[in-house]
Amino acid sequence: MPRIELRTEIKATIETVFDLSRSIDLHKISTEQTNEEAIAGKTSGLIGLNESVTWRAKHFGIYQNLTSRITEFERPNYFADEMEQGAFQEFKHEHHFSVLNGETQMIDVFTYKSPFGVFGSLVDKLFLKKYMTKLLTQRNRIVKEFAESGKWKELLTK
Repeated sequence: MPRIELRTEIKATIETVFDLSRSIDLHKISTEQTNEEAIAGKTSGLIGLNESVTWRAKHFGIYQNLTSRITEFERPNYFADEMEQGAFQEFKHEHHFSVLNGETQMIDVFTYKSPFGVFGSLVDKLFLKKYMTKLLTQRNRIVKEFAESGKWKELLTK
């Protein structure tokens, strides 16, 4: 099963980074390039334990729906979301947070299984892992930008 692990250091409180990472509204901003929108479940605000969201987005020229649910939640240190329905056979996205040298360290661990058996493994190697890494890196860049600039107040103090 492919695994993507990303580490991001952010000059903001752990609580702010944790909440930005579970913000439906920030997710929409970070995925503008795929026209992602929340169409069912929790569609704005902060998602929490046992809540789900269905996203509609355009990937590889095709609109797709994907539903994920928050399955583990320990504020402000950790949460995980897992796919319930979508294009993957399965995925789990773990979000880890800790304070390190006065900054918040955010670690994403994304594991997934592609559909289509052996063909899916080939797709992973050819482009899917790189594509998913790029999406997650973009998301983390936006979390960092909002947390460090004070823009987070626009989303978390509504």
